[in-house]
Amino acid sequence: MVTSTRPVAADSSDSKHLRHVVMFQFKDASSEQDVQKVVDAFRALPKKIPVIADFEFGTNNSPEGLEDGFTHCFLVTFKSEADREVYLPHEAHQAFVEVLKPHLEKVMVIDYWAGK
Repeated sequence: MVTSTRPVAADSSDSKHLRHVVMFQFKDASSEQDVQKVVDAFRALPKKIPVIADFEFGTNNSPEGLEDGFTHCFLVTFKSEADREVYLPHEAHQAFVEVLKPHLEKVMVIDYWAGK
């Protein structure tokens, strides 16, 4: 399942976007309801943090078996590194981290400038 909450304008040859990719592995003890609470909290961030240009997420469905326990992937898009610097310490992001912490087994984060 992939869901986007905000469309990004079509890329022009001179526009790039900063992608913030976050993958979670949840603790075995976390229930489906616990995981859904985390997903819902992350999905709420674009309405609380205006510098988020786009947001989408989904659950792993790769047949390759290389997910290393990661089940959920979130893609947050920014227009600049300055926007990311607003996002990371933002009160709403920090509140989300507190919802996540009790259920998080492992996290991987990769940021990159999207190009064509």
